[in-house]
Amino acid sequence: MVAITENFEPGKVIVAGLSDFDIAQIFDCGQCFRFDPDPAGGISGVAFGRWVRLEQPRPDTLIIYGAGREEYERVWKRYLSLDEDYGAIKADIAERFAPFDKAGIINAAMERGGGIRILRQDPWETLCSFIVSQNNNIPRIKKIIAALSEEYGEKFEYKSGDGESKTFYSFPTAEALARAGEEALYALRTGFRAKYIYDAARKVAEGELDLGSIAKLPTSEAAAELMKIKGVGLKVASCVLLFGFGRTEAFPVDVWVRRVLDKYYPDGLDTTALGRYAGIAQQYLFYYERYINGNR
Repeated sequence: MVAITENFEPGKVIVAGLSDFDIAQIFDCGQCFRFDPDPAGGISGVAFGRWVRLEQPRPDTLIIYGAGREEYERVWKRYLSLDEDYGAIKADIAERFAPFDKAGIINAAMERGGGIRILRQDPWETLCSFIVSQNNNIPRIKKIIAALSEEYGEKFEYKSGDGESKTFYSFPTAEALARAGEEALYALRTGFRAKYIYDAARKVAEGELDLGSIAKLPTSEAAAELMKIKGVGLKVASCVLLFGFGRTEAFPVDVWVRRVLDKYYPDGLDTTALGRYAGIAQQYLFYYERYINGNR
């Protein structure tokens, strides 16, 4: 169900009445790379040039530290998909999988990763993040994104209620990375991905690639536009569409998802028949295969 109660205090938002929501699962399924466990509890990180800390003291309650009412309504409610009814989404997924899934794998996957929600991230940051993710592991992806942000992002301060100040960095703009150049990006240990990051930054900065226009295209056409960037194939383009453009019908296939398809759907799974939530189903299956079988 959609969140039904929101309480606002200075620097804190309490959202109650939640279901199908688990911050541990949301930020540990490979869709986002700037949030980590916080020493004070919960998970904290930076998105849209803002820092927040998230705690979930009970399954139906979320506390957002570092945000007020206006920012919650404008940024975090949408970012966390708190305006979506995931109970209805799961029902739709189960119905569409029924012809292909006699063993009920999708139901087991939705049970295991039932708290996952697709974040609505910034398209440019998502594009760079999944270029960086190629042939990479999550700890190293996070280090590279942190290095890019600290070197070329905007510095900002966050002051907690007790007056303590912390420094954070927004994700760098396309213009900033284009100005940096390929060699400087390579120096941050991006490896072969430096030329891809630079090509994406240059194309976006110069207007050759308009992310705003891509957002308005049909999914297949949007993917084709993204694949004009060096090093961006269908898998990366699909990830960017799913996590950065809210195209929940996009179904990225990586090594883990290919393993799921081969293992559980040997007779085939028609992903075009899975409807508008195919990408959410993909995340359940991805999480299930990696975690239920201990393949972290």
